[in-house]
Amino acid sequence: MIILISSATFLSTLLGGLFALKFKDKLHLILGFSAGAVLGVAFFDLLPEAIALGSRYHDTSFITSIVAFGFVLYMLLDRMVSLHTDNEEDHQTHTHAKGKLGAGSLSIHSFLDGAAIGLGFQVSIAVGTIIAVAVLVHDFSDGINTVNLILKNNGTRGIAFKWLLLDAIAPVLGIISTRFFSLPESVLGLVLALFCGFFLYIGATDLLPESHHNHPTKATTFMTVLGVGVLYLAIRLASI
Repeated sequence: MIILISSATFLSTLLGGLFALKFKDKLHLILGFSAGAVLGVAFFDLLPEAIALGSRYHDTSFITSIVAFGFVLYMLLDRMVSLHTDNEEDHQTHTHAKGKLGAGSLSIHSFLDGAAIGLGFQVSIAVGTIIAVAVLVHDFSDGINTVNLILKNNGTRGIAFKWLLLDAIAPVLGIISTRFFSLPESVLGLVLALFCGFFLYIGATDLLPESHHNHPTKATTFMTVLGVGVLYLAIRLASI
């Protein structure tokens, strides 16, 4: 069962990224969808899970404060790589760094997704299966988002594919890692809250504005709403 789920997470993420690479000429539409998908993951997946796990040990206000801290922390990291951009070469370095920062966050999130699956199976097969289904339904969009963050920030297709492979293998490594450690639920809830803040920043201040830059607003707005809706339905269906 674990081997099958690991393979499924890898393939789902990989297929999403390959889809984004193939339709690069429609990047603004895919970016619009990705913005909605990232926000959907934050609001409908990470935040509820963070509250569900963390509220057993912390006040809800503390958990939401961690979300805000994650948002501000990612903003500071983003601004740090924005320093020294006085010429075109520095600008290129900045945009590459932003892409790697975003793709790296997605990869870490994917690793934690895999760890959540492994820890779920430590509780019971039923819990592990439910978590696995929830992870699988948004792995496809994770692959799309990883590729988009690299391409949007002037990365090459080759670099985007390397990050895609890392993001695809990350949940597999996360599942394997749980054979060597166990993460307390109190800590896991706070980690999920932190990444919720990261994803809110990525979706709202990075992907969303870029998707509307020099492109028809109606089409990209529709794709953003579609991205939110698809993730909402997928996560709701996975929780049934």
